This record gives sequence, structure tokens and C-alpha cells, in this order.
Amino acid sequence: MTELHQAAAAGDYDLVEEILKRNKCNPNQKDIDWNNKTPLHWAAAKGQTEIVRILIENGARPCLRTDNGWTPAHFAAESGKLPVLRYLHSVCAPIDMEDCSGDRPIRIAEIYGHKDCVQFLEKVKAECREHRRTAVIKGLPPKDFDDNWVEERREVERQNRMGHHKKSCFLHK
Repeated sequence: MTELHQAAAAGDYDLVEEILKRNKCNPNQKDIDWNNKTPLHWAAAKGQTEIVRILIENGARPCLRTDNGWTPAHFAAESGKLPVLRYLHSVCAPIDMEDCSGDRPIRIAEIYGHKDCVQFLEKVKAECREHRRTAVIKGLPPKDFDDNWVEERREVERQNRMGHHKKSCFLHK
């Protein structure tokens, strides 16, 4: 966990700002010891809207995913952090992506009983789809794509298929 991860998790805005000004840490660095969470994931989970804002303004990508496919929006929805969800939506961050289990932030908010988050996410669902559609029409790269995560998922699936194949070959010998 980097100093920036720690400051974001602790909600220390001044330290986050100082670290970013010194260009000391990559705001998109994934922490392998914590399921590939970025500082933005931590800030979203803790409901630190101003830290989420300053991280994004300094290059943090809100499309980055953890091992299980969670975006910062999933963490905000789990914790019931409506202001964070509102901010993420205002900057066209992906707030409706599926995780590895097929759950979107709206489902996570439902599970944890955060009705205000569910209502907001339901209200902006069409806007999210329209934003993606407009980006495609204009030929803009999608903001909600984590290339590395997609590649990692393909590799995991490939290894699972190979492992399954090896098991079945072993059973037939």
C-alpha cells in the first residue's frame, strides 16, 4: 500500500493533495495486497468526495477495477456514499458496470439497503447508456474500460480452462 493509498483510505485530504503535488505516487497504482484497489477505490469506499475529486483531477481513472471487477462506484454503493456516486456520475465515470459476478453498483446498493443510492442509480441509468452510445458514435475511446483488468480476466479464464482440461485428462488416464 502506497502513501497515497493510505492517505486516501484515512481521508487525509491535505496529505493526498501534498502527495499529488509532489507527483510522488501514481494515482492509478493498484495495490496487489488489497485486491488491486487504487487510492480512488479507497476514497470512494470511505465516502471522501473531495479526495475522489482531487484524485480524478490528477489523473486517477474511475474505470479501474479490483480483482473481482469492482469500480469505485461499487465501493461507494456498498457503503451508501451517495455524494460520491453523484460526483462520479458528474464526471461521466462508469457507475453501472458489472463485476465478475454480474452485479452492478445498483445491485450492491440494494443488497446493503441504501435506498437513496438505488434511486439515484436507477434515475441515471439511461444517461449512462446514452453517454456510452454518444462516445461510440463520436469515435471517442470509452472511459469505462480497464484494459489491464480485461486482459487479466482473459488470462484467468484461460488458466481455468487449462486446469479444467488437465483435470479431465487426468481422470481419463
